[in-house]
Amino acid sequence: MALHDIVSPLPGTFYRRPSPEAEYYVAIDSAVQAGAVIGLVEVMKQFTEIEASVSGRVTELLVEDGEPVDAGQVLMRVEE
Repeated sequence: MALHDIVSPLPGTFYRRPSPEAEYYVAIDSAVQAGAVIGLVEVMKQFTEIEASVSGRVTELLVEDGEPVDAGQVLMRVEE
């Protein structure tokens, strides 16, 4: 079983859900499919969807909802 890091492609604010009232895209132990949206990064009111690069199970969430992130920062890990 391989672990894959999902990283932020750009600096900004990471959001784990599409709106404050919505459910999180994923949680620990969530099953994800490659291409599924797992979060958003907001830069100057522009939102970029972050997609899973592999299918598997989320094992670690390294950034909380609303935290600032840097380009290349690991957001979560997925076990393939």
